[in-house]
Amino acid sequence: MIPAASGIILGFLLATAYGAGFHFILGGPPRRIWLYVLAAWIGFTIGHFLGDLFHINLLKLGALHLLSASLGAWIALAASYWYVNNER
Repeated sequence: MIPAASGIILGFLLATAYGAGFHFILGGPPRRIWLYVLAAWIGFTIGHFLGDLFHINLLKLGALHLLSASLGAWIALAASYWYVNNER
């Protein structure tokens, strides 16, 4: 199920905050914040749709699957951090 406009805005804001907070905590060059925010957006979206597909209803707010979406965002952030640091 696709969330209503309020769910999309909430998801966008949460994923952006996750990416910005991740960059704030771990640091790095200023341009890397774009990578983290993009990774959080993609992970949040994939996590939401997987939560909907597998009917994960823990921490569900309206049509937005917060638990699975947040987990997806943090997995994507960890993967992007690992990729950037093991690029050499």
